[in-house]
Amino acid sequence: MNVADSERVSSALEHLGYAFSPVIEEADVIVLNTCVIRQSAEEKAYGRLTSLWPVKRDRPEVVINLMGCLVGIKDNQPLRKRFPYVDVFSAPSDPSPLVEFLIQRHAHETEKAETARRYAVMDGDLLLPHPNIGQQVIGWIPVVYGCSHACTYCIIPYQRGIERSRPAEEILKEAHSLAAQGVKEITLLGQIVDRYGLDQPGYPSLADLLKQLSEIEGIERLRFLTSHPNWMNDELLNCVAELPKVMPHIEIPNQSGDDQVLEAMKRGYTTEQYRELVQRIRARIPGVSIASDIIVGFPGETETQFQNTYNLLEELKLDIVHLARYSSRTGTVSERLLVDDVSDDEKWVRFRALEKLQEKIIREIHATYLNTTVLILFEEKVKNRWKGRTPTNKLVFVESEENLIGQIRPVRIRWTGPWSMLGNLE
Repeated sequence: MNVADSERVSSALEHLGYAFSPVIEEADVIVLNTCVIRQSAEEKAYGRLTSLWPVKRDRPEVVINLMGCLVGIKDNQPLRKRFPYVDVFSAPSDPSPLVEFLIQRHAHETEKAETARRYAVMDGDLLLPHPNIGQQVIGWIPVVYGCSHACTYCIIPYQRGIERSRPAEEILKEAHSLAAQGVKEITLLGQIVDRYGLDQPGYPSLADLLKQLSEIEGIERLRFLTSHPNWMNDELLNCVAELPKVMPHIEIPNQSGDDQVLEAMKRGYTTEQYRELVQRIRARIPGVSIASDIIVGFPGETETQFQNTYNLLEELKLDIVHLARYSSRTGTVSERLLVDDVSDDEKWVRFRALEKLQEKIIREIHATYLNTTVLILFEEKVKNRWKGRTPTNKLVFVESEENLIGQIRPVRIRWTGPWSMLGNLE
């Protein structure tokens, strides 16, 4: 979501006449787009913001914009008091405050100002930052803002607001725009992306939206994230199974493998229901890859409850597991009502145990790709290798003198590891 937000900020600034600076300290405008879903991310944001003070001190004309979840949608007076050298505070997905601030400096350039305003609003118009046009293969389109589910550990509803689906016509317009600029793959974004349209009467479902997007010429691949077990229905699974452009990769977090912990998290399903969902996904979409999220050390999590999570992951053998150590987020239910009683040392022990297990599982999954041929969409060149992904979102590197950016080519896999694979063009 922050990548999509940052691209829109860049686009709006370009329409005011600004250009990208490769050196932050030499820029005229610095935008720090923040995430606070974990404590480590929040601390990193504070650290980076503090490091910008010398830049502002030495060059007072520099505009510093703090944006994203650290600012949130509520009163940010404490932040303004703590960081008085920040010029503009912008809520998540809202470049408008920065654009309006800068427009005051460009008041005589009316045409530029109105164009910048238009590209700062999420209305379907989107030009990528100039260096990205024709070079950016992957595009990100937010389709649902905020969240109303309110898991007890999650800060998103408090920082990004209630669930709000975007009009389908805006999303389609944006997708057409990205396709015209060379984007080949689009990922639809939402905290619970499966709930797209459910908050607005008359809106299409996510499956119907994917069908419409599949008809856009130039878009070769479609993905969506993140799903929630409660709203992953057969209509959506059928869409993934039947539409060639919708990739067989599902992001469906379970967060814990213990029913008591799931209840305390207010997730709304049981371990058995999650297990049955994984089985249903695999039955309907042969060869699908499934990604999940796990939080270790949730308040009150016992060793036995952690072992239940370990056992579930060992059984299901998922393709990707994003691991996090629980960190208390100010204002959440868990922060107000539960005691963070699992030590940091124990959280790390559990984290490392799952990390080691998942590395073993993914080695085994990737080994099944050895000596097979897979269609790879190439995204960029990293050092002397081209980087691309399989339909199932596996990372593959290829050495070639050709310019492969944006191409989908068959690749023979010759080496596999836990995090990536190597192959040769066929």
